[in-house]
Amino acid sequence: MQRFFENSLNLWLKQARPLPLMLVGARQIGKTYLLQEFCRKNFERQVYLNFAETPDYKQLFTPSLNAAEVIGRMELLFNQRFDAEKTVFFFDEIQDCEEAIASLKYFAEAPQHYRIVAAGSLLGVKINRMKASFPVGKVQMEYLFPMDFEEFLWALGEAMLAETIRRCFADNEPLPAIIHEKALALYRTYLCIGGMPANVLHFVENQRNLVAFNRQISADILTGYLADMSKYAGETNAVKIHHVFRSIPAQLAKENAKFMYKLVENGGSREKFQTAIGWLIQANMALQADKIELPQAPLMAYRSSSSFKLYLADTGLLTSLSQTKFSDIMHAHDWIYHGFLAENFVAQTLNTHRHKLYFWSSANRAEVDFVLDTEEGIIPVEVKASGNVRAKSLGVYVEKHKPAYAIRISARNFGLANGIKSVPLYAAHCI
Repeated sequence: MQRFFENSLNLWLKQARPLPLMLVGARQIGKTYLLQEFCRKNFERQVYLNFAETPDYKQLFTPSLNAAEVIGRMELLFNQRFDAEKTVFFFDEIQDCEEAIASLKYFAEAPQHYRIVAAGSLLGVKINRMKASFPVGKVQMEYLFPMDFEEFLWALGEAMLAETIRRCFADNEPLPAIIHEKALALYRTYLCIGGMPANVLHFVENQRNLVAFNRQISADILTGYLADMSKYAGETNAVKIHHVFRSIPAQLAKENAKFMYKLVENGGSREKFQTAIGWLIQANMALQADKIELPQAPLMAYRSSSSFKLYLADTGLLTSLSQTKFSDIMHAHDWIYHGFLAENFVAQTLNTHRHKLYFWSSANRAEVDFVLDTEEGIIPVEVKASGNVRAKSLGVYVEKHKPAYAIRISARNFGLANGIKSVPLYAAHCI
């Protein structure tokens, strides 16, 4: 999430000798913009190397990775001396230069203090496939996610509403009905737009006019994702990744959203598509929720290795990929995609707020959408797309495992009754 990253940048700036900082995240979520703005505001000089735009910059890291020698080559190339105290070096699209990634170790250990920031798409994929050793312990890793709903409200100038939502969540105090309906309408708008900065910016610049929203922006982002698969995964693997990626809407639309390989391809198997799924997760394009059979800490110890769900990292992109009509979302028609968009929205929000994604299932007789490992114990979370919250699964879980309380996320207002905390969909980020 962008606000968390900005806080991390400010703390990094205050360190006497910070490690090189590497920003990890999917394509088109604002990595370059945020880092360039940070560099512009805090340093007199920024040396910017984009390895995708100018592949020849890779030559700056040969024949050695010695930090002083690399900087010396940069000075020769740009015909100027760099004052290390006043200069920040920004390595962008660093996944295209393995030597630059490896050099971060030498910058961290150099006698001279250098400020290095780096960003790139598919870093998770690259790090796991480097021929050289990744500089473990020599790099400060930070993660950026699409804008969550609260950030969306800020972008729309709805800071007062955002603040009130947080207060009502803490106090279990219902919002006035008219404000509750306004917040739900904005939540449905978020399902249409999503949290990709380009989409949010376009929506704001067009006076929040959903009818005038250019859906080609989302389509172009998805096209870029698919192009990355071909570029970085190889032709054979890219085809498998494409198939898995495009199957996610159909996977989530099932009553039981457990991932099924046969929906990717007739006769599909774990052996054939496991690597493709891992690639999507490492590329931050998809999120995985693992099934647990026993909700006890640590949840990792009780997860199933064969039963899981996949979500898209941005719900707006899911809306685009599934070709869902905005009118269906905004008018809250009770159609099959409404439920899976709500569930994907909650998964995206929980992941953004650093919750590991798990769900609970009991012999296929009952299922709870998410279970969270919190300071108050293991807390079940049920997601409902509407105000109709009748379901037996949460009751089965509560009776069997007796949590401190349970959370039901739905279109209903805030409240607390019978050990169930009611959280409106627009307040999922407060959890």
